[in-house]
Amino acid sequence: MPTAIDRQELVRLVEEEDAQVLDVLPDREYADSHIPNAINLPLRHLTEDAAAVLRRDRPVVVY
Repeated sequence: MPTAIDRQELVRLVEEEDAQVLDVLPDREYADSHIPNAINLPLRHLTEDAAAVLRRDRPVVVY
């Protein structure tokens, strides 16, 4: 179930739980600006490619 979080919670998830940060912007927008170490998987490809890119044993934060 998706849950909105703030920046503080994002930092905690990344630092304490090794969360994966997933950026769903198109490639061009991702190239312009993104959170460091974020995984780029454009929204239109999310269902097709997510299993190959994301680890199931770690939390995922989508933005």
